[in-house]
Amino acid sequence: MSKVCINIAWPYANGKIHLGHVAGSLLPPDIFSRYNRLTGNEVLMVGGSDQHGTPITVTAEKEHTTPEAVAERYHEINKKAIEDLDIEYSLFNKTHCKTHYEVVQKLFLDLLDRGYLYIKQTDQYYCVDCGRFLPDRYVEGICPTCGAVDVRSDQCDTCGTTLEPGDLKEPHCIQCGNVPDVRQTEHYFLRLSAFRERLLDFIADKDHWRSNVKTFTQNWLNEGLTDRAITRDMTWGVPVPVDGWDGKVIYVWFDAVIGYLSASIEYSKMIGKPDYWKEFWQDPAVKHYYFVGKDNIPFHSIIWPAILMGEGGLNLPYDIPANEYLMFGGGKLSKSRGGAIDVPSVLKKYDADLVRYYLSINMPDTHDSDFSWEDFKIKINNELVSDLGNYYHRCLSFTQKNFGSIPDAAPPEESAEVMEKIGSIFKEYDEHLSKCDFKKALKAVMDLAHFANKYFDQSKPWALLKSDKEACGRVMNTNLRIVKALAVMSWPYMPRSSEKIWEYLAIGGTIEECGYEGMTSPLPRGAAMPEPVPVYKKVEFEDEKEKLNKVPAAEPDIAGPFADFRRLDLRAGTVVSVQDHPDADKLYLLSVDIGEESPRQIVAGLKAYYPRERMLGRKVLVVSNLKPAKLRGIMSSGMLLAADDEDMGGSAVLLLTPSKEVPNGTKFSSGMDSSPSRIEYKDFQRAVLKVSTVRDGTFVAGSRKLESAEGCPPRAVAVIDGDRTVLLSDGNGSVATVDSEIRDGAGVR
Repeated sequence: MSKVCINIAWPYANGKIHLGHVAGSLLPPDIFSRYNRLTGNEVLMVGGSDQHGTPITVTAEKEHTTPEAVAERYHEINKKAIEDLDIEYSLFNKTHCKTHYEVVQKLFLDLLDRGYLYIKQTDQYYCVDCGRFLPDRYVEGICPTCGAVDVRSDQCDTCGTTLEPGDLKEPHCIQCGNVPDVRQTEHYFLRLSAFRERLLDFIADKDHWRSNVKTFTQNWLNEGLTDRAITRDMTWGVPVPVDGWDGKVIYVWFDAVIGYLSASIEYSKMIGKPDYWKEFWQDPAVKHYYFVGKDNIPFHSIIWPAILMGEGGLNLPYDIPANEYLMFGGGKLSKSRGGAIDVPSVLKKYDADLVRYYLSINMPDTHDSDFSWEDFKIKINNELVSDLGNYYHRCLSFTQKNFGSIPDAAPPEESAEVMEKIGSIFKEYDEHLSKCDFKKALKAVMDLAHFANKYFDQSKPWALLKSDKEACGRVMNTNLRIVKALAVMSWPYMPRSSEKIWEYLAIGGTIEECGYEGMTSPLPRGAAMPEPVPVYKKVEFEDEKEKLNKVPAAEPDIAGPFADFRRLDLRAGTVVSVQDHPDADKLYLLSVDIGEESPRQIVAGLKAYYPRERMLGRKVLVVSNLKPAKLRGIMSSGMLLAADDEDMGGSAVLLLTPSKEVPNGTKFSSGMDSSPSRIEYKDFQRAVLKVSTVRDGTFVAGSRKLESAEGCPPRAVAVIDGDRTVLLSDGNGSVATVDSEIRDGAGVR
């Protein structure tokens, strides 16, 4: 077993992450991490939100709020989006935290002591009206080279010209509109030129780097290195740890790359092993991978290695598999320039595994790739659903229907061809993934799916079933071994659906526990198989005639904490009638009065927990803005809230009810302003609601102090966001509760 350190570029916390971030630098490392874990390697994977720099301050000033408020808001939004995509960091950290400040300042002082930092006078724009020096993004004007307008003062994005203070024509301050002066200011500079020879030696043996990364880096070094400013005239960021330097902070490009080290140290503290990071950063045998977009190459192939060399004793990058750009309509996806397709909006419409598949098969690894909704539909429907999903379902449903459990295995001579095929394709797949060639590895998986469909058709199990059921069973066992291999090989790309297939195979455990070593091992004979359902669904657009490349409109942000909870419209109601569902043994058909003109019809799976007499007349809490859906053929317009401790090893399901009598229709919003619009079930799942015993104003689960415990019953429901815990209540003394004991920390669904 080896150790692998995976470092992921830090997206700015000034907006929602978009598909360009995912395809460029967020999804590839997750695939690589999962691959390594299946191989048996120990992985440390870190990154987080870049919360400093001018993009955040510009956004804050536009919104008339603080940089910290903006940074925290988007940190939480993006952290949630990343989790919803099943991207698993060891730690998704943030640069605005104590450990990061300490590590950055330590490296600054170490480099200063060793003579790698020095003070220099520089020219910078200064706004008399605003009374401050202006960072690059605060000054715009006309490019002196190409005449483009609204050009930032550091570089023209139209022609690529690098600009110095005084170069812009008709410059103006973006805050007040006045013309700034050019004045001198003092800054610390990194003596980057001192590292050129060592950096040339460093990249000399990097033949495994992608050609774009190696060529880009070599060209920079050949042209010579220019010392770079390491501080800025700002107050938002890591303070310069030198007396007399108030009002200046450490430049974000220096600050952010150190985040890889600070996040590793922070993670080590969190798991109670404060020196754990040293196993990854000080052992030369550990390989470090940096997943970034191509615009970040020099920061990771030149500047960060130079900082590490200056510090000494820390591992340098082994590989920097930088991706090119994901393009949309001929332009780069970008938060700052518009045109971005943000992840939360996409996940409202499409399952995470569909998005992961498309971005993997269309990944901009060695050249820019184009995103279009039409191509998304074609690749999902014609590849993922038709080949892989179809094979999964035809094998699992045929076996489950006709055998009920895993049939006996075929003798080795009967399955030899299939097992050899699995082995040869896995060898190709493994070679590609070990080199971070994600598209080719996924293509190998789909080649196996194509072979599998041909094998199924040639075996004709439907005919064998009639003539020789035992032979049919052997054939299906071999097919299921292909299914198993496909699920394991697909797991780094599409973990959620792969785990579902694993459950249908009734193997037990998890794919990660199985690993690649157990991929071709025999299936458990006689294991009862649950009834499968297809794990992938075809993509259909609501209006086939509309322009397919239209970006889905993002819902407006609900700023601040508890954003996910504020999307919910929770109402008190009374169950006025209870009937059995005509087509489902475990479902009730309820009529619930929530204060509207007529009762709501709600289908609820509560028969196993509540007899009819305990349901009738019961006071309940209802998610009233849930999108109506058919459940076993009957429309359901809402959902009853219940506490469930099954994921904690329990078996209790208890309906939530108001602690005091309230009129039907009373809103339970905990005193928060909300913007309820129609939501999907997955939107409801994002809000964190827990049930716990309450003692002395403390929510026992997590030992959280309640912000207000007035009128709190012995067991209560709270809404949780970060460190804040607020009782779920109507704001007038009635609190959501349950009427029986349940494990502290049980979730609400």
